[in-house]
Amino acid sequence: MEKIDIKSLTLEELKAEMQTISQKPFRAVQLYEWMHKKLARSFDEMSNLSKELREQCKERYTFTALQAIQVQESKIDGTKKYLFELSDGNVVESVWMKYKHGNSVCISSQVGCRMGCRFCASTLDGLERSLLPSEMLDQIYEITRLTGERVSNVVVMGTGEPMDNYDNLLKFIRLLTDENGLNISQRNLTVSTCGLVPQMRKLAEEQLQITLALSLHATTNEKRRKLMPIANKYSLDELMEACAYYFDKTGRRITFEYSLVGGVNDTDEDARELIALVRPLNCHVNLIPVNPIAERDYVESAKEQVQAFKNKLEKNKINVTIRREMGRDIDGACGQLRRRHKLESGLKEG
Repeated sequence: MEKIDIKSLTLEELKAEMQTISQKPFRAVQLYEWMHKKLARSFDEMSNLSKELREQCKERYTFTALQAIQVQESKIDGTKKYLFELSDGNVVESVWMKYKHGNSVCISSQVGCRMGCRFCASTLDGLERSLLPSEMLDQIYEITRLTGERVSNVVVMGTGEPMDNYDNLLKFIRLLTDENGLNISQRNLTVSTCGLVPQMRKLAEEQLQITLALSLHATTNEKRRKLMPIANKYSLDELMEACAYYFDKTGRRITFEYSLVGGVNDTDEDARELIALVRPLNCHVNLIPVNPIAERDYVESAKEQVQAFKNKLEKNKINVTIRREMGRDIDGACGQLRRRHKLESGLKEG
């Protein structure tokens, strides 16, 4: 019999599961609390369960517990980047950032990515596999354990395309925001997408109160296709319609992520086109100075150019911020730490 991933079960599913092994429903509540509140790393830690039940659980269920195999800490702002090993030997990375308003964690949703965005290190080796809800959760749980501090904000913006892992993402959201677990507010959760239109519309129907962040990065279809292969499938018109639909269904404003690439999408014309594109929507624009990666020849825009771009948007009453750069002295950009680890492991094996 294939083992069941117990940490990916909702409380109701866990109660049903306990019934199948002739256990009372309160055992499910105890198990759930150990996993999602006390952040236990094994059944052995669950001291109020009988030894017999713990052994039964070991035989029947897999228990996700990620191992931190590398931690980088920024000397500039204390940002920590974690490289976690999964049970199959794959690795994912997560970032812990400390802000005045609380601690934020950016997690990965897949091992690698198949979206092919030209300026992103995550996609260079393609997609290995999607993460289970438990593997997404445990990035947050393990960082909470290791730092000893509560996480108040979660961003699904690390390696992978969350909407390409839709069902697992949805279950992860339900578990993370469940009042019986960490109980993180849906309003403190942001999910990023490069623009999978059908899934964006589907997510709108879920009536969640999360923030949807769209990786826009260009203001014309032609320019976007050069940066993001997904633009060959869905046009800007389709994307904007999906964003309007999401706001209409949820009342939550959209965040547009816009990575400024020197000489590519940071001109006055780009700013004018961006204003025209997003002005009809209730939105926020997050300008991101691109993090250069060795495998691509893109460079970040000059600081004055970034500021001038922001000023133009503000003059046109667009809500805009420049993303505060966290952890630039460590492998800050998505996928860089994982890729370096992979290359170094390959050299050792070779």
